[in-house]
Amino acid sequence: MNLSGVYVPLITPFAENGEIAADALEDLAHAVLDGGAAGLVALGTTAEVATLAAEERRAVTEICGRVCREHGATLIVGAGSSDTRGSAEALLALKGEADAALVTVPSFVRPSEAGVLAHFTALAGQTPVPLVVYNIPYRTGQSVGAATMREIGGLPTVAGVKHAVGGVDADTVALLADPPADFAILAGDDPFFSALLALGAPGGILASAHLDTARFVELAGAWRAGDVAHARALGHRLSAMSASLFTEPNPTVLKGVLHARGRIPTASVRLPLVPARRESVEAAEAALRLL
Repeated sequence: MNLSGVYVPLITPFAENGEIAADALEDLAHAVLDGGAAGLVALGTTAEVATLAAEERRAVTEICGRVCREHGATLIVGAGSSDTRGSAEALLALKGEADAALVTVPSFVRPSEAGVLAHFTALAGQTPVPLVVYNIPYRTGQSVGAATMREIGGLPTVAGVKHAVGGVDADTVALLADPPADFAILAGDDPFFSALLALGAPGGILASAHLDTARFVELAGAWRAGDVAHARALGHRLSAMSASLFTEPNPTVLKGVLHARGRIPTASVRLPLVPARRESVEAAEAALRLL
């Protein structure tokens, strides 16, 4: 599949009673797609997926899937775990429900890079949907170098990677300089979206794009068109705004801003997360106004 453009990993809004605010979730999904996003990611880290019950995960997937079908957009669903067999079972359940699956590099168990390759090789041979690898070392404790990622990217059912290594390092540069064929390297650290676009990334999976989605789409278009002056200026402003949303654990500040703007009924998050401080939310709102 061709993965390019901006994909938004949706939050899970909660009502005053603590249940999922389904109407607010649907409104957010419509809004970001109306803003030009190429698709949605359901059940990602931003969705607080670890705190959702099985029936809640099904409800989120159903809502996001319905909205994507209405817009002709791509739905990527978070699936998998550190257990290869369990991950394969989770992927099989996505048949007919998603266009692709976002699968994190195994966390906590910290396999070798050979083990990471074996994990994705096994999944690639069983999955009914294309895979997007989620490479995020500061959450998984496992770094995957450019050479191993190229091998993973060469597997026939692996469509891309959400590249979130905390910056632009040597592996980032090497991977973007020589990517596997038909393998999309998507920016996964919001403040570095513009930098990865400049290096050739076709798009990103960006929680920040809940806010002013069209400007992120505009940025991707500017780099693609070679409008460097505009892309640099807009990229700096979007990077500053994105950074302000991650001063506390994601998605606490983002939820605070969305609630302040009347887009979700509460800023509630589920433990062990706690709501963002007012100062953090106000700083993010100030950065957003500068756009």
